[in-house]
Amino acid sequence: MGGERTAVASRSVLLIAMLAGAMWLRMVIGRDPAVGSIEWVWPDPAVAALRAGALCSAVVAGASLGLSGLLLQVLLRNPLASPFVLGLSSGAGLGATLAAWAVGAAGGASAGGWIAALAATGAVQVLPATIGALLTLGVVLALGMRKGVIEPVSMVLAGTVVAAICGALTLLVQYAMPPVSRADAAIWFMGRVPALPDRAVLAVAVAVLLAAAVWSGLSARTFDAASVSDDEARSLGVRLVTLRLGMYLAAGATAATSVTLCGPIAFVGFVGPHLARLLLGARHGPLVLGSIVAGALVLVAADVARQALDLGMGRMPVGVLTALVGGPAFLLVLRSVRLGHGGSP
Repeated sequence: MGGERTAVASRSVLLIAMLAGAMWLRMVIGRDPAVGSIEWVWPDPAVAALRAGALCSAVVAGASLGLSGLLLQVLLRNPLASPFVLGLSSGAGLGATLAAWAVGAAGGASAGGWIAALAATGAVQVLPATIGALLTLGVVLALGMRKGVIEPVSMVLAGTVVAAICGALTLLVQYAMPPVSRADAAIWFMGRVPALPDRAVLAVAVAVLLAAAVWSGLSARTFDAASVSDDEARSLGVRLVTLRLGMYLAAGATAATSVTLCGPIAFVGFVGPHLARLLLGARHGPLVLGSIVAGALVLVAADVARQALDLGMGRMPVGVLTALVGGPAFLLVLRSVRLGHGGSP
């Protein structure tokens, strides 16, 4: 037992060290605007401030997505669950976009378009984003059950359809915005890591992340007990209704704040918890912190890769890069789940 704990502790340190290394790379990797070549130097103060802002955005959003993904996987007992796969990110994006459009329609966008409206409203869009995420999760839960039992693959299919509907509605709302604002809205919808994050939104995201992380850490042993069947969990004294309500709210709120900060970003909330589980095992005590660190690592590393890649078309949206990397990982896990259910959904 002692040897196992030592191994978990050393792997936790390794995970934190990997995050620190990725953060250092994000600060030192840049491009010479004259020739486009990669530079490996610490930037001057003005550029360093911008990179630090992007780094803060990536760490907070990635950590929030990692924790949200873990909570959804525990809540649904489903290794395929994540904010993006189940449509929470799309629902939160729809809520935030509706809030921004409402502000613009009221005249708040006159100072410089849709992004200016978001900046002017600060954290106001966090609440509609959270409502959108929670409503989406509720709909997916209702559609993904068969005779009161959650079917992992059926829930993924329901999440895919609901996410597509929310995405289409988001595009419709963006189409209703002034033409000058649509480009900004499209970039946000593809996922971005802002170098100048809105301070109010960032503060709310940090507060929500800390609250959810503390609650999850204190509830980690209960998560372990809740991983068995409902009858066994109740026999161990687990209040399943209260626990699941807490998971539901925490997963939705952390997903919503990440979307408000960086837009809908694919698969970070899926890859992060699985990376942590691969290194730290199945016990939720180490997994809570591990998923937070791993989620931040995945998004920071994606932002580093985006900074280093030059495809001749400007920097790739980070959401596109995480989808290209996370999609195959999701398909591998999906295949294993299908095989575990006899090859049928």
